[in-house]
Amino acid sequence: MKKLLLATAAGALMAGAAGAEEIKLGVSLGFTGPLESMAPAMQQGAEMAMKEVSDSGLLLDGTTVVSVTGDSTCIDAAAATATVERLIAAEGVKGIMGGMCSGETIASLENVAKANGMVMISPSATSPALTTIEDDGLFFRTAPSDARQGDVMADIVLGRDIKSVAVTYTNNDYGKGLADSFAKAFEEKGGSVTVNSAHDDGKADYSAEVAALAAAGGDALVVVGYVDQGGSGVVRAALDTGAFETFVFPDGMVGSALETNFGSEIDGSFGQNPAADGPGRETFLTMAEEAGFDGSGAFSGEAYDAAALMLLAMAKSGSTDPATYKGSVMDVANAPGEEILPGELAKALEIINGGGDVDYVGATAVELIEPGESSGTFREVEFKDGKMEVVGYR
Repeated sequence: MKKLLLATAAGALMAGAAGAEEIKLGVSLGFTGPLESMAPAMQQGAEMAMKEVSDSGLLLDGTTVVSVTGDSTCIDAAAATATVERLIAAEGVKGIMGGMCSGETIASLENVAKANGMVMISPSATSPALTTIEDDGLFFRTAPSDARQGDVMADIVLGRDIKSVAVTYTNNDYGKGLADSFAKAFEEKGGSVTVNSAHDDGKADYSAEVAALAAAGGDALVVVGYVDQGGSGVVRAALDTGAFETFVFPDGMVGSALETNFGSEIDGSFGQNPAADGPGRETFLTMAEEAGFDGSGAFSGEAYDAAALMLLAMAKSGSTDPATYKGSVMDVANAPGEEILPGELAKALEIINGGGDVDYVGATAVELIEPGESSGTFREVEFKDGKMEVVGYR
């Protein structure tokens, strides 16, 4: 029956499985740039899902999956679009796990993916602009919009009895979108934003920016930036000058590099990043440890989920053609169907191949809302004795 389905898929088959032997998935992440310390664990998360599916032998009559990586740099739109163009035109990928940062993801989607009818599922691009972008039904994300994160961050800050903050943000789509979302929510809930100003990445000295932030004042400094770039530069300048002692860190700053860069200097600071509690996350962390990487890294679980969703959508639609399987992503991501956790992709494929439905929960409690993005759960973290600790989920 499956062979008949594939044989009658006409052009979809020719552009899709093509013999059901091997398909390529692109991985477009910032292996260099302001979040380079996060990219390896994200790649490993996605590739763990690909291996799980390949080892099962249950995708489209035994089709195997391999990854092809490309460096988006996270912030260089031209480099990112060139990378995605190579993945599609030269490598022949059937889907792209990426991009990583919002600006380059928007550029890659609008300039390359749409023109080529290519599905992209980002694990970490969070700009609210991606909610309303014209994407021809090709773009999804397993990370929630910063419209949601800004509201959650406001609650966390106010919950710590901090009533006034200064805000600095990296000067791009991600930074401005999240900073504005937070500022709006914080003020609506009774807080005061003394200043909301941009900083540029790549500078050697941020003392001038910090002086302006200090002049505005505030009980804490919200740093909407990148942990491997200007965000850490701002924190260093603030610590060196004594301008601020308490920092609020959203997702682009929540990484192990904070511990390495600052240790106990930022004790008492806190923040949040997308992540879900529960058996899916615990299973993923165990699987990652067995595979030899740290699954607790930011967006690693979301990357596993992004790759898994693409592959299950292919199985559901009976095709690797993005024009065909894009319509099945929401079907496999949400109820009705049997819930699927990490490590259960073979089980999911068995159900799909038997004509049943699955509800993919995955590592991050996946629930996609229109137009195809995570509804959003966040873990709250704080820094104590030089270490980042998880203190709750929202």
